[in-house]
Amino acid sequence: MQRRYPFLDHPGPLAFAHRGGAAEGRENTMAAFSRAVDLGYTYLETDAHATSDGVLLAFHDHTLDRVTDRRGRISALPYREIAKARIGGKDEIPLIEDMLGTWPDIRLNIDVKESPAIVPLARAIRRTGAYDRVCLTSFSDLRLERARRAMGRDVCSALGPRGIAALRAAALAGGYGRLLTGLARAGVPCAQVPIGFRGLRVTTRAFVRTAHAIGMQVHVWTIDDPVTMEVLLDLGVDGIMTDNITGLRDVLDRRGQWHPGTASS
Repeated sequence: MQRRYPFLDHPGPLAFAHRGGAAEGRENTMAAFSRAVDLGYTYLETDAHATSDGVLLAFHDHTLDRVTDRRGRISALPYREIAKARIGGKDEIPLIEDMLGTWPDIRLNIDVKESPAIVPLARAIRRTGAYDRVCLTSFSDLRLERARRAMGRDVCSALGPRGIAALRAAALAGGYGRLLTGLARAGVPCAQVPIGFRGLRVTTRAFVRTAHAIGMQVHVWTIDDPVTMEVLLDLGVDGIMTDNITGLRDVLDRRGQWHPGTASS
């Protein structure tokens, strides 16, 4: 069985406001996160990038170009320049440390986008004492492992790509052999996955059942369609990440599975 992590200690299914609920406002802004919190969301999903001088941002893209009124790669720019950028021409790019401080009861699912963000992230978590309120994830196994080590103590984290592939292989094989034994020993408490990837179905009943067999939760991203939410919940998934935060709240409420927090600012 997996060890218990306070991050996951909440009535399920867990509802994650992906980038604060990008379908209902400017993504990764304090305004978006505040709206999600006011709706009752306890879990916020965001991304970690660091400026050239080590300031940690809640921002998805590697560059400013897509969502702000400025251009340039974040890791190549100092914070004094980044601070002038406005998301949608209006909102400042938030600091992850400010998010942790503004809502001390909120839990943050953090996708570590680049290696330079690892040390600033570890420092921010240490300064805020937020070890039990974060879950680390990444599309890079190496970056994820480095982030885990940098924390200086055990924190909740999700499987990396290799672990997800192993879990899927175990599910397809229908057995609990060496792959599953290795995953169980790793102690990672959750798999955060899409429905499918490059034409391959990932989130199946067998995948969820196999994860649950070793005490691992399954969180699925990024689901905005209410019908698909219902299908996944019927499969037994333990969490859904969405840009459609009103839609997910309504689906869970109809099912008697909406468990709002009380952390509004």
